[in-house]
Amino acid sequence: MATLTNQPSKKAPRSPVKGGPSSSSSSSGQTVKFARRTSSGRYVSLSREDLDMSGEFSGDYMNYTVHIPPTPDNQPMDTSVAAKAEEQYVANSLFTGGFNSVTRAHLMDKVIESQVSHPQMAGSKGSSCSMPACDGKVMKDERGNDVMPCECRYKICRDCYMDAQKDTGLCPGCKEPYKVADYEDDIPNYASGALSLPGPDDAKKDRDRNNNMSMMKRNQNGEFDHNKWLFETQGTYGYGNAYWPQDDVYGDDGDGGMPKGILETSDRPWRPLSRVIDIPNSILSPYRLLILIRFIILCFFLTWRVRNPNDEAMWLWFMSVSCELWFAFSWILDQVPKMHPINRSTDLELLRDKFEAPSPSNPTGRSDLPGMDLFVSTADPEKEPPLTTANTILSILACEYPVEKLACYVSDDGGALLTFEAMAEACSFADLWVPFCRKHDIEPRNPDTYFSLKGDPTKNKSRQDFVKDRRRVKREYDEFKVRINGLPDSIRRRSDAFNAREEMKMMKNMRESGAETTLDRLKVQKATWMADGTHWPGTWAVASREHAKGDHAGILQVMLKPPSTDPLTGSSDDKLLDFSDVDIRLPMFVYVSREKRPGYEHNKKAGAMNALVRASAVLSNGPFILNLDCDHYIYNCNALREGMCFMMDRGGEDICYIQFPQRFEGIDPSDRYANHNTVFFDGNMRALDGLQGPVYVGTGTMFRRFALYGFEPPKADKISNKNPETHALKTTDFDPDLDVNLLPKRFGNSTLLAESIPIAEFQGRPIADHPAVKYGRPPGVLRAPREPLDAATVAEAVSVISCWYEDKSEWGDRVGWIYGSVTEDVVTGYRMHNRGWRSVYCVTKRDAFRGSAPINLTDRLHQVLRWATGSVEIFFSRNNAILASKKLNLLQRLAYLNVGIYPFTSLFLIVYCFLPALSLLSGFFIVKNVDVIFLSLLLTMSICLIALALLEVKWSGVGLEQWWRNEQFWLISGTSAHLAAVVQGLLKVIAGIEISFTLTSKSAGEDVDDIYADLYLVKWTSLMIPPIVIGMVNIIAMVVAFSRTIYQTVPQWSKFIGGAFFSFWVLAHLYPFAKGLMGRSKKTPTIVFVWSGLIAITLSLLWVAYNPATGEPSTVATGATGFTFP
Repeated sequence: MATLTNQPSKKAPRSPVKGGPSSSSSSSGQTVKFARRTSSGRYVSLSREDLDMSGEFSGDYMNYTVHIPPTPDNQPMDTSVAAKAEEQYVANSLFTGGFNSVTRAHLMDKVIESQVSHPQMAGSKGSSCSMPACDGKVMKDERGNDVMPCECRYKICRDCYMDAQKDTGLCPGCKEPYKVADYEDDIPNYASGALSLPGPDDAKKDRDRNNNMSMMKRNQNGEFDHNKWLFETQGTYGYGNAYWPQDDVYGDDGDGGMPKGILETSDRPWRPLSRVIDIPNSILSPYRLLILIRFIILCFFLTWRVRNPNDEAMWLWFMSVSCELWFAFSWILDQVPKMHPINRSTDLELLRDKFEAPSPSNPTGRSDLPGMDLFVSTADPEKEPPLTTANTILSILACEYPVEKLACYVSDDGGALLTFEAMAEACSFADLWVPFCRKHDIEPRNPDTYFSLKGDPTKNKSRQDFVKDRRRVKREYDEFKVRINGLPDSIRRRSDAFNAREEMKMMKNMRESGAETTLDRLKVQKATWMADGTHWPGTWAVASREHAKGDHAGILQVMLKPPSTDPLTGSSDDKLLDFSDVDIRLPMFVYVSREKRPGYEHNKKAGAMNALVRASAVLSNGPFILNLDCDHYIYNCNALREGMCFMMDRGGEDICYIQFPQRFEGIDPSDRYANHNTVFFDGNMRALDGLQGPVYVGTGTMFRRFALYGFEPPKADKISNKNPETHALKTTDFDPDLDVNLLPKRFGNSTLLAESIPIAEFQGRPIADHPAVKYGRPPGVLRAPREPLDAATVAEAVSVISCWYEDKSEWGDRVGWIYGSVTEDVVTGYRMHNRGWRSVYCVTKRDAFRGSAPINLTDRLHQVLRWATGSVEIFFSRNNAILASKKLNLLQRLAYLNVGIYPFTSLFLIVYCFLPALSLLSGFFIVKNVDVIFLSLLLTMSICLIALALLEVKWSGVGLEQWWRNEQFWLISGTSAHLAAVVQGLLKVIAGIEISFTLTSKSAGEDVDDIYADLYLVKWTSLMIPPIVIGMVNIIAMVVAFSRTIYQTVPQWSKFIGGAFFSFWVLAHLYPFAKGLMGRSKKTPTIVFVWSGLIAITLSLLWVAYNPATGEPSTVATGATGFTFP
């Protein structure tokens, strides 16, 4: 049964788990209204109440239940015709809705102006309906062939078919009751563990799999003849459910002791899907020993410093000791969590063998892997080019994961028609790109990156038609880029034309009515128009009420409907390329733009992610979620399988997320500003992996959906009375304190969403193939196909992305991405770890994902400013690790504590950077007497620090140059962005004042052909002032000290060299910053030198006024030799 109203739907148990309760398709209290643009151009909409009260039903809108007469064999007829009609209606409709408005389904004849060919996509080409005066398209199957519900092959569209079913039940062509033609085969369910013999309806499917049966075998009585089938197919009966294939079918050579045939998963030797690779003791033991030695030496050094003050310059001594104490505390927070770094490896072949290999219960090799929902977020097509987002989408659609288990969602937080049509163009091009990648095993599967690779493209390619195919796809991709880049002008011209038409209509109406037609009275909204000639419900180019970035309806479009369960090979006659032996199916793809209204807090990216969590739970409910930024694409097509090895392994039930390292492209070869951040991703994150797991860093993360819902990991005492291997538990079984009546308070009012939670938990469990797997699931339960989408389910998804849905719920507080911080990623991961979950760091041999990073100095500083501001907010919130529960590991607690504290190091770092200059100007040093103890402790600490760095480079794989770049940028960011973040955070906490540092001047790059042109741009920002002042003050101090030393009666060069050494050390760290200010042509903004010079001179004059030079030369004790500090 397919329904378009708020009647109970069968969509809640969207899994093969039996016994699940049914649900209501809409429990949020919103009215669901369906509308389409008719052939006459009218836009009509009727709500359910209108339909129920009306005596006559429109041909476009009706409550319907498809009743199909029985077949000639007196067997109940499959309702696949109605299901296909319903799913096609969903795929061709744009759903909109939101607060205080009805949900509408606008049937679109075309989504983009270019031609669409893939049958899964909205607006794909098809035959016209044969009914008189009907402009509808005939229903299509998975291959795009026309679906004709009657044996007479009469072509009819979905709406006319529903009309005929309701009115007479007769086919308009033959005037006979509908008889279903053999256009689709039933899909056998192997989840029960038994292998059923193929029946007559399996003939076509077996033929497609190169079987020898070429026709249905029936005896004279019309019954299926099993003997005839066995003879022609050489099939065999086994004992019970056992099935033994012929010899050498699966590669057995007959020489081994293993019996020939397919073994069940439970009968195979158990092996782990992932392994922990410990760091060699020859590296780790000295590393830990040096940490201990340096800690002891540090304690002795600080003790000596405190006990030996400098009486001649107590202020200098106090500042230096305070900074050194803080640096020691910061070093402990950073170094101690690195005590147990580890590496990990996965076994992809074993994953395929365990979940996708043919077996007696799964002879076709249907995948038993859980579903995966991928989220891509974008907000502004002007700052985030649609072509970049489209390439990311194409890499996702082409990744190596069961197509029927994959669903991709793009969140357009700006509600722009440009993004919408760019995504539709990407889906259209995916019809060619995805099969091409599968056919020739392309890597990477981002077309822009692939066609930009240097080297021989034919390397490791075995097919003879590769060069021809590649040349054709490259040509099509160039045309695709032209269409994407031309979309802004195309949308503008189209909108101008339609707006001009509306103005002409209004002028005509005014003239006919006799009204005065003046330009002042003629006011037509400058709307943005879609390709089918209707208003775009999102943001318009000329913003107006209900069509602005912060004020528009929720939009949801299933651009690619869910694919068929079994592989669908292409052909060589209807495509540009020969895909006769390639699976041409595409994953499900959904465009989502959540509703935004004035007066509602939308919570930026975190709010958009939570909207996707809810919408995907209603539509696909994948147990796992992978989120990517729009500029991060899949570089390794097996990345999802790599992560799944950890989730599906023994002990994987308590893993909340898999964090992949972030790798970047387009970085300058010298990595001037440490954009690769390798010390963090290859050092700190590997170390945290040996504790409770790495922190969540915003993108490239595979989540367990159940963990995002705010539940704790499964515990034996909570489900001791249950049998978790046989059925999905209820939501309250995971949280005894959660009353079933309080589910709306935590998750909102959607019943579909609440009922999807235990299903997602059950499907996300590892297979119970080992006694140590306590919370597993039976093998084979995920092989059953998912049910097709219906309009009521999509309407429910629209309701859960409305702006009011989160009111009086725990979304953003306990459930989903956490609100209240600009670094919502770190807080979200912290909450999961605090509930007892653990995470895993997955470093693949081939980078899993790649993205872009800002290489411009100003952009890089603002990026670090945002991160540091979020850390300050974490420190002053309840997410401070000091307040964490006992479930958080002690060393993990120190790591999270360092996340909130590290920006405050800037207060001491900036003071310490001025100390060398103050020493040179004043003639004093931080210690009164430089004795052997001080020098010995200082030298020992320095040696330990260098040795620790070398060993850390050894086990992390970080290069020495990358380590040094990281040290340089640590000082640059610590004296600029981190300091600003602390000031901003303190003002926000104390006074409630929020300060945003924005660019005040910009300059454009001169060489557009240089990929690193942005590196040389100089954009003025206030963040540059502190590092410039530090550099200039140290330079001035060195000049002053040098001049003073020259004019002394007895020059003390040793004093000058000693003080200048530390000033030079500060300047060496600031070298990348100074180089960035010079730009390519040394065109530094004048304001940089004006402000910096004024501040440096002012500070120098103040110091001279406070402590003028006496002019008396320093004397050296008779017989004193050696190096002397100032």
